Amino acid sequence: MITCYLRYIIDPYKLKEFEHYGKLWIPLVEKFGGRHHGYFLPSEGISNVALAMFTFPSLALYEEYRNKSFDDPACQAAFAYAEQTRCIVSYERSFFRPVFE
Repeated sequence: MITCYLRYIIDPYKLKEFEHYGKLWIPLVEKFGGRHHGYFLPSEGISNVALAMFTFPSLALYEEYRNKSFDDPACQAAFAYAEQTRCIVSYERSFFRPVFE
């Protein structure tokens, strides 16, 4: 199992647009076999950082999702929305292996 952790630098004046963007991606990740753990928006403190996490059974299945997303019309629309609204300034992606009891 692999969890993708995304740390976004967002435009704090476009928080509604970024929230809409996040809501577009949650079902798309799940459509391709992942489990989305949600987007986490600024509340107190820093106003331009948002987070997201989702899990796939393996890194190979995550890579399959990434490749399919480039051909999927709904994924392409979500990418285009972020580009048009410019709600995302930058992001970084890291992968983690969860540990449970």
